Amino acid sequence: QVQLVESGGGLVQPGGSLRLSCVISGIDFSRYAIEWYRQPTRKAREWVAGISNSGRANVAEPVKGRFTISRDNAKNTGYLQMNSLQPEDTAVYYCNLLASWGQGTQVTVSS
Repeated sequence: QVQLVESGGGLVQPGGSLRLSCVISGIDFSRYAIEWYRQPTRKAREWVAGISNSGRANVAEPVKGRFTISRDNAKNTGYLQMNSLQPEDTAVYYCNLLASWGQGTQVTVSS
């Protein structure tokens, strides 16, 4: 059974940074792509970034140049480094692998 556990969210001021982690178990993580999504309150979930099993990364236009996705296969962990955070980045952030989702981690950007 695939399990994903996100962590690293919190409250940060505009311009600040956070690094989210997603620990994966129950599957050979090194074989699969992983993606990050976010869902602001009362809005639809949206794709943020993805990284293939070989390390090819893509990020959505709204976060390009500010967010970086990475992975450490030895630690079964995916990461989302978020810099220059803005209030519009406030959302619950989820990681996704195949059809499995984590429980989400709240990111709030506010002064």
